[in-house]
Amino acid sequence: MTPLIAAAVLLAAVTHAAWNAIAHGIKDQLVAFTLVGGGGAVCGALIAAFAPLPAAGAWPFLTASVAVHLAYMYLLMKSFTLGDFGQVYPIARGVAPMVVTLLAAVFVGEVPDALQTAGVAVASAGLAGAALWGMRGRRKDWPAVGAAVGTGLTIAAYTVIDGVGVRASGSALGYVAWLLLIQGTLLVGCSLTVRRGALVAQLRPVAARGLFGGVLSVSAYGLVLWAQTRGELAPIAALRETSIIAGAVIGAVFFKERLGRGRIVAALVVVAGIGLMFHA
Repeated sequence: MTPLIAAAVLLAAVTHAAWNAIAHGIKDQLVAFTLVGGGGAVCGALIAAFAPLPAAGAWPFLTASVAVHLAYMYLLMKSFTLGDFGQVYPIARGVAPMVVTLLAAVFVGEVPDALQTAGVAVASAGLAGAALWGMRGRRKDWPAVGAAVGTGLTIAAYTVIDGVGVRASGSALGYVAWLLLIQGTLLVGCSLTVRRGALVAQLRPVAARGLFGGVLSVSAYGLVLWAQTRGELAPIAALRETSIIAGAVIGAVFFKERLGRGRIVAALVVVAGIGLMFHA
């Protein structure tokens, strides 16, 4: 992983945490994700007008990715409805790296060496510590944890699907454009079906904020897909999940959620794991 790839993934991590925080801050989660998806669809349409069409071999992966992304959006909405941002966001992001490592080894043939495996494991342990710190077994947290874990599994699935699909597409820009256009259009269509005529009035008060979240979402995932055309999936997935550090800080500063010593220590463990991955 070159410094340029690492910088792109770290920027994507911070940007991803920011758009998730914007979505969490809108009380009506269906409205929030409709705006994020709609903003993504508009950006996708603009990019698709100028980017090359993805190659034929990429479309099965693109279609599968749209389905998984819609499941991801639904589970993320449930997570944000049930739990605190600083709790569910780290869990959702922290589940993915180890699962991506396994899937990439089985389906893509990217078998990590010992130091890379250790780095992903240590980083994941730090992510889990940041996620679970402060729960103390409270029963009311477990439905949120379940939704967040499900979100993490969908993240792992679409990371591998898109990692293969974007390499087959011949154009990372074209792939991400059509992914965002199709997924965003379907999400808006589902919302219109559920809310019908009331949706437009519900969107209007938070439209600017939600659409900005959509632009951030496009930027974050575009950077990751570009990185996946130039590096191995597992280390990129693990580095990307440092967004949980940004998420914990955002939760503390903007949502007045407790940060605490435990999450600071967990963040240092994440950094140690990343160091192992780069050393490898």
